[in-house]
Amino acid sequence: MRIKMSSIHVLDPERAYEFYTGTLGLEPLMAMPEYNLFIVCSAEEPGGPGLLLEPSDNPVAEAYRSGLYAQQLPVLVLGVPDVRAEYDRLKALGVEFLGEPTIDAMGSQAVFDDGCGNYIQLHQD
Repeated sequence: MRIKMSSIHVLDPERAYEFYTGTLGLEPLMAMPEYNLFIVCSAEEPGGPGLLLEPSDNPVAEAYRSGLYAQQLPVLVLGVPDVRAEYDRLKALGVEFLGEPTIDAMGSQAVFDDGCGNYIQLHQD
């Protein structure tokens, strides 16, 4: 058994798709604007799981998304080889972080706002 797809609820799936592919560098897997359906995947794992950028129009989904956002809790963790390098790259592209990367018992990490209603954590592999 393997994880085939996971999802995150976003305010605007098309805008999220542009950010996740254009800024973060994830690969487009499916884009069907007429159905508001957008899926991305890792360029490093072409056969790996997809990430569905799901509309947050369901009241339960919106309560979950907005609750996590209000508490600045990341909804997704992305693994990178070098958090500092990725932080610098994304910061130069205008991505807003909650603060500088930190190092603790869990490793090196940094949290940013995806501009689509979520906080995302970078974690060093």
